[in-house]
Amino acid sequence: METYKYVATCLFGLEKLLGEEIDALGYKRIETIDGRVTFEGGIDAIARCNINLRVAERVYILVGSFPAPTFDALFEGTKALCWDEWILEDDEFPVTGHSVKSKLTSIPDCQKIVKKAVVDSLSSVYGIERFCEEGSRVRIEFFILNDIAHLMIDTSGSPLFKRGYRTESNSAPLRETLAAALVKLSRPRENVVTWDPFCGSGTIPIEAAMQMTNTAPGINRSFAAEDFYTLPMDIWSRAREEARDNIIKSDFIAFASDIDPVCIEIANANIKRAGMESNVKCFLQDALKIQKGDMRGTVVCNPPYGERLMDKQSCEKLYRAMGEHFKTLEPWQIYIITSHPYFEKFYGKKADKVRKLYNGMIKCNYYQYFKHK
Repeated sequence: METYKYVATCLFGLEKLLGEEIDALGYKRIETIDGRVTFEGGIDAIARCNINLRVAERVYILVGSFPAPTFDALFEGTKALCWDEWILEDDEFPVTGHSVKSKLTSIPDCQKIVKKAVVDSLSSVYGIERFCEEGSRVRIEFFILNDIAHLMIDTSGSPLFKRGYRTESNSAPLRETLAAALVKLSRPRENVVTWDPFCGSGTIPIEAAMQMTNTAPGINRSFAAEDFYTLPMDIWSRAREEARDNIIKSDFIAFASDIDPVCIEIANANIKRAGMESNVKCFLQDALKIQKGDMRGTVVCNPPYGERLMDKQSCEKLYRAMGEHFKTLEPWQIYIITSHPYFEKFYGKKADKVRKLYNGMIKCNYYQYFKHK
């Protein structure tokens, strides 16, 4: 089987989890850097990765990489790549990209040069000088790092965190890919309840239920590459059939609770759209009044940071109250993400482990309490 190179991007801090997901799909990792994993696989990887990867933001075809310390080098290197393998003569091919730690810093100039180089390359193959660009949209993206240009084609379209189930959200939604990562790091188990007492739009419990039922995150959405006529169309039907066959029945239960009735209404609608009603129980409750009863449980939550919800002083008061009340949940494990730099001080306990993560552009820490004594 012919192999191709791909790049899957992710939020900073999730590279290890993304690599493990790529391994689980049977593909070979080549390189991992901040926010991206390069790997090899057959043509089927385009469909299988878009449908199955939980923490990836996008999946790209890596058309080629080469040194690009000058605009001439960028032009010649881009022109030399086999663009006709992916782009037909009537396809639309916009160019976007960015440059990091490189001599070529003008993004608009890089865009123009890459576009002209691709046009010249395709002109020599198709024998035309003007392209109508009225067909499928094949978005080209360049990434220049340390003067090495990586030319890619976006296969995802809308970012992969857009699963399709969250058509409504509260004022500070957690990205679905990050929620999936928080759940993975909490090591959910079938006989242990995962409880988010600040559930908002229900993203963490939904992602927990999808993981425990092995429901592929992209099973119910479409992707840009489904419109690429250069790809065999059966890769999508086969990947979706495989994903449906892999869904399992699970007795796992996640609790989604919140003090805001509007959030509960939104969360219930999202849970239903995700098809997770059997595995997620959603109800109105103050996070500072939750009780463990005779259950085994893990709290995974995204309380207000003082960035978009509440002010810093109110958040600090909340963290103190959380620290006091969550003691009553011992021996449950507690996982809390926040951007507040002094969370542990107000919570009243140092975490057993702290992991640096990003919620969009907000730098956060994920505080992990394995024994809450």
